[in-house]
Amino acid sequence: MIYSIRHRTTYTYESAVTFARCVLRLTPTSSGRQTVLSSAVSVTPRASETLRRLGPYGEPTLTLMIDRPHTALVIEARSRIEVHAPPVEVAGAPAWGAVREAAYEVDATDANSPAAFLYPTRRTPVAPAITDYARVSFRPGRPVVEAAAELMARIKADFVYDSKATDVSTLAMEAFDARRGVCQDFAHVMISGLRGLGLPAAYVSGYLRTNPPPGRPRLEGADATHAWVSLWCGEARGWIGFDPTNDLFAQDDHVVLATGRDYADVAPIDGIILSPGEQKLKVEVTVAPEGEEAASAA
Repeated sequence: MIYSIRHRTTYTYESAVTFARCVLRLTPTSSGRQTVLSSAVSVTPRASETLRRLGPYGEPTLTLMIDRPHTALVIEARSRIEVHAPPVEVAGAPAWGAVREAAYEVDATDANSPAAFLYPTRRTPVAPAITDYARVSFRPGRPVVEAAAELMARIKADFVYDSKATDVSTLAMEAFDARRGVCQDFAHVMISGLRGLGLPAAYVSGYLRTNPPPGRPRLEGADATHAWVSLWCGEARGWIGFDPTNDLFAQDDHVVLATGRDYADVAPIDGIILSPGEQKLKVEVTVAPEGEEAASAA
């Protein structure tokens, strides 16, 4: 499946911003599950300085310096990506205990190594309550893919999707106690539970294809960024994506933007501005299969 993706972020400021420094993680990369056919980022006003480099988990970053006064900042990323995710086979996976032991024996430190994804972070701590919740699905000797799929389904069933309950700073334990939140929160909870059991789990930022109502065109800007979990399932199986928000394996409807330990590692845009006033944020995302016409959302 080939997708055309448009990700437009607009900041408007109450007072003129005299200086801004932003780090963008809006450039996807090719992997065994997807091929980036084209990708470009445009910024208005134009940056006075730019720096491109790779982050610690292989994610391309673009750092911008803008030193001219402005009352609006528009960042637009456009990509064309072919997704060819391999099918997930539940049967025949190793027992989760064996995967845990193998993870701690890996000595590689590259971006695909499980080593960096075994340990807690501030947003995804090892919390006994979350570990105990996850342990219900991970009975001794159970195959790792089967156990993780059950945990994913339980989070979908037990948690309420509520966009007003949390924000980007919410920690896994807060969302777990509330039993509500959004995709970021559900991914953080699942990651916290998996790491509490000694399993390597990563946070994935990306896009999810959504389907318009029957007979209606896809609306431009109507989609959103998405988050899910990638679990290392042993050397033979490698990394497998689990989407607890929708109780789905991450397949051809999921497009990967960046992978890290938690949201802080992969935030699409972060940085600082110098301005005395408030700001407003508008994010528009369109994920359109190639050949499918999008209508204006205006």
